[in-house]
Amino acid sequence: MYHRIAKPDADIWKIAVDPVNFEQQIQFLRKKTTVLSVPELVEAVRNKKVKSNTVAITFDDGYADNFLVAKPILDQYAVPATFFVASQTIGTTAEFWWDELENILLFAPQLPAAFSLLVADQLITASLEQETHLSDALRLQLQHWDASNEPAPSHRASLFLKVWQQLRPLSHAEQQQQLHAIREWASMLPSQRPDYRAMSVAELRTLASSELHTIGLHTHTHPALAFHTAEVQQQEIQRNKTFLEQHTGHQPTILAYPYGNHNQETIAVAAQLHLQACFTTEVKLVGHDSDKFRLGRFQVLNNPVSSFAQQLHKWQKG
Repeated sequence: MYHRIAKPDADIWKIAVDPVNFEQQIQFLRKKTTVLSVPELVEAVRNKKVKSNTVAITFDDGYADNFLVAKPILDQYAVPATFFVASQTIGTTAEFWWDELENILLFAPQLPAAFSLLVADQLITASLEQETHLSDALRLQLQHWDASNEPAPSHRASLFLKVWQQLRPLSHAEQQQQLHAIREWASMLPSQRPDYRAMSVAELRTLASSELHTIGLHTHTHPALAFHTAEVQQQEIQRNKTFLEQHTGHQPTILAYPYGNHNQETIAVAAQLHLQACFTTEVKLVGHDSDKFRLGRFQVLNNPVSSFAQQLHKWQKG
């Protein structure tokens, strides 16, 4: 599972892979494994014919670098991939909410000393103390922070995590309302960094027209589905499906749950919409007996090919 093929200044969630490392990883997979398309893998699961030493490559979210950087490398080595696309940001200059929040709270050059915001009936307060100004030392510390595995190393990081945790379960409209309040507090305009944008409609269409690659569902606004009603979940998936059908001419039938988040209602909705399969972010192998609505994946890190090969070996051993 990939998200971005890029070299951002900061990557606190470890979702970006350097293009050089990515190309080496693809070369290794092509030489040492059998790379299936996701539809082929799903068909193998259905027929209980999943073979050893096979892999499938996926991308989540729909960042523009998937088209601009990843696709040319995949095409060069004739390696298929499926791109799970959240449709809300396609064709816009808006950033995903988590990227903008990170840009404001962690890397704004100057912030007010005191923070106070009511989010989903919870009041979040913080004092940034000496961190109102982003010093070079603080910037470097935050750029190297691994937010998934390390405690917050600073007041800014602690505040970011608190706000991120409160925003993640909200609807897109509520997230944008809170981001607006945070922008006003920080005296910043909406983030529209070109390197963080989603694909344009034209880029999406070109990607979808490839005989090598496929487009998958990732909901319309990228909500954490289990925090919402079955009705909202169905609307999110159906809006995504309709958008992708209209703009690509294809009917996507495979879904990746945003954040891997789902519940039994999500699975029931997926069945009602006649989806063929759904992917989580659970770290587990796909095999004959895998639940087609709970297929596992492994997050690929920004590692050189030697480390990647070792990690792949561990995954294959289960």
